[in-house]
Amino acid sequence: MIVYIGFAQPDEWSNMAHKYAGHAQRFEEAAGDAPCLVIPYYHVTPVLMQRLAPEYVALSGFGRSMQDYDVKTFYPLADYIDQAVDTPIIGMCGGHQLLGFLYNGTLRSSERIYDEPMRKRRPGEAIINPDYHPDYAMELGYYELTLHGADSLFDGCGEPPIVRESHYCEVKTLPPGFKLLASTPDCRIQAMRHECRPLVGVQFHPEDYSDTFPDGRTILRNWFRENKRKV
Repeated sequence: MIVYIGFAQPDEWSNMAHKYAGHAQRFEEAAGDAPCLVIPYYHVTPVLMQRLAPEYVALSGFGRSMQDYDVKTFYPLADYIDQAVDTPIIGMCGGHQLLGFLYNGTLRSSERIYDEPMRKRRPGEAIINPDYHPDYAMELGYYELTLHGADSLFDGCGEPPIVRESHYCEVKTLPPGFKLLASTPDCRIQAMRHECRPLVGVQFHPEDYSDTFPDGRTILRNWFRENKRKV
């Protein structure tokens, strides 16, 4: 079983449910033989996850800024991630950033965590989204990745891989125990892998691939394939 943890808050869930369902279908296709269960992040506890015993866990992106969440609502999920040392986990976009806060030690040491923008928008630079932090640079659309050496996550992708981005924040500091896999000019930590655990974070959205830009699908298939024998 794949457990897909969605970070939509309760008032957002009805609008996000169809998107999560579409992602779940893509995860199932990429995994080949595992059903996908979607769970709101605020229902996750270590006890529930132990009962479900997922083979894989995927963490969604965020529709709101980090500071719009009560940081304590992340603690049960963080406890599960700490304990699930053998379970393959992939964090995408906001889920990737949450892993950054967790493994850089700031999730539990702060009364509230805040977005960490890539950079301020430069004078004359296009405003990508006037309704969402227009004063900051954003990556929105399909972007080329610069890889830092070979990694199985990107086997079979284009040279360079092209992936869907939708963010203005990033993980500022590579957490201890992680290896940097990929970057873009504005976002250094586009992909990271834990050196000892089956744990990966990607700033981009591999689940939002297209027929024209299919590398996200290849990345998902690679991730499921490389972890299949570890479950």
